[in-house]
Amino acid sequence: MFYGVTDIWTYALGALFIVLLPGPNSLYVMAVASREGVKAGYRGACGVFLGDTVLMIFSAAGAASLLKTHPALFMLVKYVGAAYLGWVGLGLLRQALANWRGKAGAAGGQAEEASRPFRRALIISLMNPKAILFFISFFIQFVDPQAAQPALAFLILGVILQVLSALYLSALIFGGAYLASQFRRRKRLAAAGTASVGGVFLGFGVKLATASLG
Repeated sequence: MFYGVTDIWTYALGALFIVLLPGPNSLYVMAVASREGVKAGYRGACGVFLGDTVLMIFSAAGAASLLKTHPALFMLVKYVGAAYLGWVGLGLLRQALANWRGKAGAAGGQAEEASRPFRRALIISLMNPKAILFFISFFIQFVDPQAAQPALAFLILGVILQVLSALYLSALIFGGAYLASQFRRRKRLAAAGTASVGGVFLGFGVKLATASLG
């Protein structure tokens, strides 16, 4: 045991695999970076970090157990999250269609969307089905309830997760910045990429709507 963490290496390995799984957080950050560059990508990443931190605090405060013991509350959370992810997906599809048709208003809408990457990424993070299920089913299992300082154990788990997430998102941001240079020369390729991201977000919404506490 390490400061109240029951099996730190198993947790670190599991957290790494979970971070590497495709999810709305990472996809959104890469999409923002591919449209607006590295700075916008890191603004989105900061929204992800804050959202994950909020979920960690809720988990440590007992929200995970509350969702498990009150299925109706979990249903409400997941349907609100699913609706939001679906709304984001539909917005991206509309933007892709406008870009494909070459409408003048498309650039303005794109700029408006990219001007708020922190807020959008924060909301997506809080509604992320992968993160919600991670903190409900996996995160809390590695804290010894008899530990003298359980808050320290949660802090250690949180730092490990955030470091792994920062490394992964940084790789996606710089990869997205490279895509941005390609998309600027190929408008229809950019539209197709945006449409693909929108479709995936709709899939994330469906996934969250059908998720269970398992």
